[in-house]
Amino acid sequence: MTIIRTASIVAGLALLVAGCGSLPSGGPERREIIHQADSEAGEFAVYPVTRAFLPSVATWPPTGDQEHLSWIGRTTGARNQIIQPGDTLAMQIWDSSENSLLTSVDDPVVSLENVEVAANGTIFLPYVGDVSIIGLTPDLARTELQTALEAIVPSAQVQVSMTEGRLNSVDLVGGVGAPGTYPIPDRNFTVRSLLAVGGGVDSGLNNPQIRVVRGSQIYGTSVDDLFDRPQFDTLLRGGDQVIVEEDRRYFLSFGATGIEDLHIFPKDDVSAMDALSIIGGVTETRADPQGLLILREYPASAIAPGQRGPRQTRVIFTVDLTSADGLFSARQFEINPQDLVMATESPINDVNTIFNLVGNAFGLFNVAGSL
Repeated sequence: MTIIRTASIVAGLALLVAGCGSLPSGGPERREIIHQADSEAGEFAVYPVTRAFLPSVATWPPTGDQEHLSWIGRTTGARNQIIQPGDTLAMQIWDSSENSLLTSVDDPVVSLENVEVAANGTIFLPYVGDVSIIGLTPDLARTELQTALEAIVPSAQVQVSMTEGRLNSVDLVGGVGAPGTYPIPDRNFTVRSLLAVGGGVDSGLNNPQIRVVRGSQIYGTSVDDLFDRPQFDTLLRGGDQVIVEEDRRYFLSFGATGIEDLHIFPKDDVSAMDALSIIGGVTETRADPQGLLILREYPASAIAPGQRGPRQTRVIFTVDLTSADGLFSARQFEINPQDLVMATESPINDVNTIFNLVGNAFGLFNVAGSL
């Protein structure tokens, strides 16, 4: 009698669970998502990630917050400096003439300190007036100044030294050991050279990016590209601002993943397989290996007539981790910023839950029968 009663209760439990549909879980099942995509009158488009599909999706427009910045190619500059407005000159003038206008018999040298180059590129010399030296090297400026002095001091000799001003300096803003304003020692001063004198890139930055602000233009690339490609080590100009910052792009993970979080891109290009590694894989006891989903939203312009793109703005890409084609294709499929990488729950979890309930019920009634 007890056995019959127990069997009846167990059967009732099974029917109750079956009638409730899917049991509570940490995320949706693949069949639930795909069913919604099929039943929403074309609101979603679903695409399996396969080798045959990769060439098509590669032509679709990018999504998410992406900066499309160009970079400045490497050129070769001179090893000397040129004088710009705002620079400061220190001059020493020698004259051995007995009736010199600038010196005396006891002191044949006169020093002119902190002579700033005016906005029009000139400096003022006593008894001479304004002398234009803009765009000259310090050596050429010395010759120009000495020539100008010959009208009043025929035997004069001039020595010139220069301190760089704002237009011969660059600002290194953040992301380095020692941010600040640095003078340009010559016209062959590059971005790498600036990073070196600034203490190097902060090692704590995730996929650091470098930006050069020049006038109203912003140029950008990754620090990895800057270091790996010599042709990217561009020359700096006075007034440039150089900014080193962490990559702002991110993707999300959700469901039966190792980590549910927001993930900063650790490198310039992240594949679906890279993303799977970043999120700690999928939970072995919960995840459906055939149900790795990547949710992405395209702009309305992506589905305009004549435009290569998806059928709908909301797209779900499915990755089958149980097939060789799925695994290889996942290594080639690029994750875009703001993508949602979702590991769906395995349907077997419901079955396991039912068996656990039934097993517990048998144990409970066995204990009751022994009493």
